[in-house]
Amino acid sequence: MKNIISHSFNISAEKRAKLKMHKPLLLWFTGLSGSGKSTIANAVEQALFEKGIHTYALDGDNLRQGLNKNLSFSPDDRTENIRRIAEVAALMLDAGLVVTASFVSPYKKDRANVASIVGDDNFIEIFINTPIEECERRDVKGLYAKARAGEIKDFTGIDAHYEIPDQPIIEIDTTKKSISESVALILEQIDSRLSL
Repeated sequence: MKNIISHSFNISAEKRAKLKMHKPLLLWFTGLSGSGKSTIANAVEQALFEKGIHTYALDGDNLRQGLNKNLSFSPDDRTENIRRIAEVAALMLDAGLVVTASFVSPYKKDRANVASIVGDDNFIEIFINTPIEECERRDVKGLYAKARAGEIKDFTGIDAHYEIPDQPIIEIDTTKKSISESVALILEQIDSRLSL
């Protein structure tokens, strides 16, 4: 943008990573509402924290109450929602954190944009591939029932489309894996990515 010049800071991302003794990483959990994204992300963050890894969790419900509260669930606003989250995650990665991000993020192009913003090397796409029947059976927030009744429009899986990831780094069906098994699988997959 015109008249905006990036400032050069004395402390680099590499120096922050060295201080924290691990590389930064974005763990992007995508899947339908009720799939278990937030539950698994929370358990992963807890496990990383207990290992001395510096973490932060970003979650759809929380960000839509603050930073993104002016956005609807229209396709354009969903894209802007994810773009803003990616920019926040990029700042957190620069600070040296491992970020868990739990968002339906239904569009492939938006998830690809996240990877381009934070860098492909920093982006781990984790597809929580729980069947919609199971997500709807759980319906812990009552959202599917409201969507079926027409009270919620543009609800992913009901009247809005979810684009399945082509090649996620990790894929988990929570009807086949427990939370602890899911956490163990994720930690095993990212271990080498965290090492300096």
